Amino acid sequence: MNTVALYTRFEATFESSRDYENPVQDVSVEVEFESAVVRSTTHAFWDGGRRWRVRFSPEMPGRWTWSVRCSPDGDSGFDGIGGTFECVPAASTNVLYERGPLRVSDDNRHFVHADGTPFFWLGDTAWNGPLKSNEADWTTYLSDRSQKGFNVIQFVSTQWISAAGDAEGRPAYLGREHIRIEPAFFRRLDRRVDAINAYGMVAAPVLAWAAGWNPDSCHLNPGNSLSDEQLELLIRYMVARYSAHHVVWILAGDGIYEGAEAERWRRIGRRALSSSTRPATIHPGGKIWSAPEFRMEPWFQFNGYQSGHWNDDDNFRWINEGPPSLDWRTEPRCPHINLEPCYEGHRAMATGRVMDAGDVRRAAYWSLLASPPAGVTYGAHGIWSWESTPELPMSHPNTGIAPAWRDALNLPGSACMGQLKAIFTSVDWPSLDPCPDLVMHQPGLQHPSLFIAPARSGEGALAVLYLPRGGVVELREELLRPDMMVSCLDPSNGGLLWRRQLTGHGDLIETGADADRVLVIKS
Repeated sequence: MNTVALYTRFEATFESSRDYENPVQDVSVEVEFESAVVRSTTHAFWDGGRRWRVRFSPEMPGRWTWSVRCSPDGDSGFDGIGGTFECVPAASTNVLYERGPLRVSDDNRHFVHADGTPFFWLGDTAWNGPLKSNEADWTTYLSDRSQKGFNVIQFVSTQWISAAGDAEGRPAYLGREHIRIEPAFFRRLDRRVDAINAYGMVAAPVLAWAAGWNPDSCHLNPGNSLSDEQLELLIRYMVARYSAHHVVWILAGDGIYEGAEAERWRRIGRRALSSSTRPATIHPGGKIWSAPEFRMEPWFQFNGYQSGHWNDDDNFRWINEGPPSLDWRTEPRCPHINLEPCYEGHRAMATGRVMDAGDVRRAAYWSLLASPPAGVTYGAHGIWSWESTPELPMSHPNTGIAPAWRDALNLPGSACMGQLKAIFTSVDWPSLDPCPDLVMHQPGLQHPSLFIAPARSGEGALAVLYLPRGGVVELREELLRPDMMVSCLDPSNGGLLWRRQLTGHGDLIETGADADRVLVIKS
């Protein structure tokens, strides 16, 4: 009997007995998997010619059987197809196969692996990476990100406003009224997604970009140009192809999901994601808060948002005093992840200034501490669009000249994000809640760029604060346990600057130089 390691992937290939004019339109092939205690049904996907494949990730050890059924029936190539395999524990050091796929924690605050181990999301934005990279360059990129602590890679899985196809010029599909899937596009994408998982990182594909702000190019976005019926078919195809990988779904990208548009995407999500157990969200345009529109949807398990590429007071207030800081108490709760804060090396929309590692750190720490921390995503100009030489990204003339991806790989902000993750994972970060009352005098109320972001555990045994420009902070000692130690860290390199004991008597903490600082206070 064949064996399949737990949390890895079973794959089977079979052939139809006849040719179809457009297989993804004309045929539906389901495969039922059954163990002694659970039954699951997934879809097979067409992979060119008469070839069909099914992928399945068993999450329970033991004997499994599988069988194929086709609609409409009558294709002898599918009749009687099936088999068995034994699921055994994985002998792997890859964290995904040791601990299992992601799910939302029982308290709906953050992510955990299947075995309950907390997962701190540190994402990177490589929207065009899988489309435009070759295999050697993709490996170079993933190796760098893995070493720096990144564990989620966000990318676009079809043609979109910034790429008309892959590096060989192939689109994911052809047509609009009756689309034709291009299997060669997805076979190439398979290797990129396989590599993400091989490095112990979760793949986060955007299934349908939906930005309408560039009328000259938005026809490339499936979310703008396809009917609901054809869009659902495309998304179901990708879900069938990748749901056995370690993924989280981003249903749509960069749209304005309000009113009728929100209802449209609620409906698409119900129909297209119903067969998947992987966590899913949606990626809205800048400073749009979608949680109220989607939080009751069964497929919507965490809230993705985009604070975007501004560096003005309105943007600072939106993060620290707006929806990210207010909505997290709303029931039913869900994790909040800033999927697109300001990109390093990108021009700021308000001023045109190129944003640096300090801007990136400020947006990241603020985003983490405005809601119960679950994680955050980083972005670098040149990597998101995957430029081979310095140039303006396609359809994005206001972003500024992007460096080549190899140069953007070493922008200092990416290392700062690894330090950020190390700081949070060194403490009991899942216990933290925003705690604005911890700070006696909030300078951010008059000067938004100076907002001090505080969080503490419910028992007061842990607190973390981010100060964007150092200086002095006065704490309410009654919100902390007595005899606590405070450590002052430099977030640009993660270094410990000093450590001392709090007195518990109206503590004034002087952090030192005119630079951003992180305070970690614990008993």
